[in-house]
Amino acid sequence: MKCIAIDDEPLALDLLEDNISKVPYLQLVGKCNNAFEAIEVLRQQTVDLIFLDIQMPGLTGLQFLQSLASKPLVILITAYEKYALDGFNLDVTDYLVKPVSLERFIKACNKAQELHQLKSSSKTNKEQADFFFVNVDYSLLKVVFSDIIWIEGLKDYIKIHLKSTTRPIITRMSIKGLEEQLPPAKFIRIHKSYIISVAAITSIRKNSVFLDEQELPVGDTYREALYTIAGKSG
Repeated sequence: MKCIAIDDEPLALDLLEDNISKVPYLQLVGKCNNAFEAIEVLRQQTVDLIFLDIQMPGLTGLQFLQSLASKPLVILITAYEKYALDGFNLDVTDYLVKPVSLERFIKACNKAQELHQLKSSSKTNKEQADFFFVNVDYSLLKVVFSDIIWIEGLKDYIKIHLKSTTRPIITRMSIKGLEEQLPPAKFIRIHKSYIISVAAITSIRKNSVFLDEQELPVGDTYREALYTIAGKSG
C-alpha cells in the first residue's frame, strides 16, 4: 500500500516514518509538513493510505479531508481526542491519539490493509460482472452494463436510460449508491446528476458531452476526469 505522512512537527513526522518502515506492506511515497504539500503529492501519484495530523497551520487535517473529491484510506494521528467524532463522520479508518504505541499503530495499519483488500476485491468483482439488479415495482430487475447509455439522478430516484428500450428504468436510490456498483472502466460521472457509459460517447464539445443526439452538461469538477478518459481512449 502506497502511503503518505502529514504532520507539521518534524519529530512526529520522523517517528511516523520510522513506524511505517516497520510495516512490511506499507510503502512511504511522501513526507509532508502541511496539507498543501500533500495535495501536490496526491496530484502526482495514486496513494492508498494517508497518515494525517489534525492541528496544522493554514489548512487543518479535517479541512484537508473535506477538500478531497476522492479520499484514500485515512488514519488520523493527533494529540487531541475531541476531534474523534469529526474524524469518523469523515469515514476515517482509525483515530490514534499521541503518543501512539507501535502495537496500536500496527493494529490501525492492519485494519487499513483489510479495508484496502476488500475494496480491491470489490473492484475486481465489478469489473468481472456484466450486470446488476435494481428494485422496480417490488421486483428485482436485471440491468446489463452494456445496455446502459446514461443515468440521471433525481433527488432520491434515478433514471437508467437503455439502448434496448425508449422507456427508462426508474428506481429509488441515490446516484452515488449506483455509481459504487458500476465498473469504473466502463462508466464515468460527468455531473452531480449524470453518469454516462464511456462506450456511448460520440463527441465532447466544450462543456457538453454527446451520446448520439443526447447532449448532457459536464460539471467543472468532473471535466478533468472526462478528458483523461477521452485521452486514453484516443
